[in-house]
Amino acid sequence: MKDCLFCKISNKEIDSNIVFESDNVLIFKDISPKAPVHLLAVPKEHISSILEIDKLDSRLLKELMEAISRVAMEMRLDKEGFRVVVNTGSGAGESVNHLHFHILGKRKFSWPPG
Repeated sequence: MKDCLFCKISNKEIDSNIVFESDNVLIFKDISPKAPVHLLAVPKEHISSILEIDKLDSRLLKELMEAISRVAMEMRLDKEGFRVVVNTGSGAGESVNHLHFHILGKRKFSWPPG
């Protein structure tokens, strides 16, 4: 998508601090972190939200989850716990309409969130 921030990051039109990249997935540091570790995992293909299930096939979903797991373990987030969040729609706090998973760690989280 031409004007999508995360598509521009995936296409290297905008610099970002990338921590993982494959053919289909990119994980990079959030520019406005809400935790000591705050990463965003995105499919490189533009998918507006988790509601576009027809574009989110099981292969891509598995690759996203494997990348999140790998990065979490490499950053040792698995030792103290971490949170993975998907916001959908402005009412949930989503500001970029490109499916993305927030990976948050290295601080104590409360429940319920929000």
